[in-house]
Amino acid sequence: MNFNESTTKTNLARAFAAECQDGARYQFMSKLAIQNQQQFLSDTLKTLAKNEMSHAKVYYDLILEHSDTDEFQNISIEAGYPYEKSQLETSLLEESKNEASEGENIYPSFARIAKDEGFADVAKAFEMVSEVERNHSRVLKYLAKLHKCNKLYKRTKPTEWKCSSCGHVEIAKECFKTCPLCNLPQGFVIIDIEKELGEDCCCE
Repeated sequence: MNFNESTTKTNLARAFAAECQDGARYQFMSKLAIQNQQQFLSDTLKTLAKNEMSHAKVYYDLILEHSDTDEFQNISIEAGYPYEKSQLETSLLEESKNEASEGENIYPSFARIAKDEGFADVAKAFEMVSEVERNHSRVLKYLAKLHKCNKLYKRTKPTEWKCSSCGHVEIAKECFKTCPLCNLPQGFVIIDIEKELGEDCCCE
């Protein structure tokens, strides 16, 4: 199929726009986390923003690679994109739902269409990004749950709390308020989200 006449071309443009907006929202949320003195949460959101912009670049490059540059024009798209008031607890949960929608429904659907239209490389990209978005959803849902029950730095069993600045480590149910070695506040402590994803987030 001619790429310029394909549904895949439009889907890539929609995905590019979505990833750019996701990245922007994570940056907004990151600033909000800083205002709440939660450096680790801010850094986590910055990483997600970086991931989304990387996805956007993949989609953008695929559009350029498959398009005839002599005929390339603006791509008209029509799609709904989320806009919500920035509040950490609610935004984390809403973004988790957005990521789940992309990872479980939208991008797998785009991948199937790309395969049917003969664009195997595009289909593979959608499939790989889908996997990342599903993991983003799990991380955000977990953080939202911890944030809601005020357990971001509390657990029901001893866990590792590591200062992101000096590397000081303590094993305890509750994180130190300030690092006893370098005196940085609690918000700089690293939480091993990937390790904890499969565990209860200790909300009672």
